[in-house]
Amino acid sequence: MRTVNSSFKPPRSLQNAHVQTLLSSSFLRKWPLQWQTRHLASQAEEVILECSDGIRLHGLYNPHPAPTHGLAILLHGWEGCAESSYQVSTTLTLHNAGFDVFRLHLRDHGPSHRLNPELFNSARLQEVVDAVVEIQRLFPHENNYLAGHSLGGNFSMRIAARAHQAGIDLDRVVAVCPVLDPLRTMNALENGSQIYHQYFLRRWKRSLAIKLEHFPELGYGDSLLNMQTLGEMNAYFVPHHTGFNDPESYYNAYALTGNALAGLSVAAHIILSQDDPMIPADDLEKLAASDYLTIEAPRYGGHCGFLENWRLQGWIDERLLELLVPA
Repeated sequence: MRTVNSSFKPPRSLQNAHVQTLLSSSFLRKWPLQWQTRHLASQAEEVILECSDGIRLHGLYNPHPAPTHGLAILLHGWEGCAESSYQVSTTLTLHNAGFDVFRLHLRDHGPSHRLNPELFNSARLQEVVDAVVEIQRLFPHENNYLAGHSLGGNFSMRIAARAHQAGIDLDRVVAVCPVLDPLRTMNALENGSQIYHQYFLRRWKRSLAIKLEHFPELGYGDSLLNMQTLGEMNAYFVPHHTGFNDPESYYNAYALTGNALAGLSVAAHIILSQDDPMIPADDLEKLAASDYLTIEAPRYGGHCGFLENWRLQGWIDERLLELLVPA
């Protein structure tokens, strides 16, 4: 693999990792973005993708009236969705530049809880591979790109490693702050700032409650009420709903460390800030070496933050555009 220097240099007042992380998803950024992208929201086409084994996934497609750069498929993070600030901001930037954009929802994210009876888990890679294959069948383009944030970045990199055998045509894959070692990320969430732990705890519980409304036979409602930490939730849901015996086996199943990326045959670019409060940056050293992989590790940025000024403009959008548009 090779490494490249990053151009991201926020002002001193925006260099704190928590400021970057929290501001990027705050209402201060979300509300203006909703206004700026109202035309994209009104024109987005809802698509149900038929995957193997009867599985269905949901997505939003924004075709450009005169596309010049091909198709960009975007994947959100855990408990995010197509309407998350980073997804909306990236969609606006790429669409304005001449991309058709498809925002894919992972199972049980966005409005998709009703589509499949089984619960989402991060080891469910095949259905996302199937969805990308189906997107390319429905919306064929000469040039195809895949980009994901956080857990979506993790999925994007695993798809890149399987692209050739799955018949997926990708020109480049970009992963922003991807989960590298899920066990260490979960430890960082539980033992770091409680702001992040409580955020994901609350969002995951909310998602599971919505799922239960559609599939009450899952029957975990009483157990869910008593769970107070992500660790407690994983200790219950992993053996009961994932097919894995314990959380550690489950985490290993979707880790990018070790040999997971040894089979890369697609140009792949990881952007991970050195101060990410959820993804330990030293895990980059544990990735399999590959001539197809490039690492960019800016000093600042937090987790999927990368705000370059107090107007809360996202550097990552322009960086993605640089990486996806052929020179």
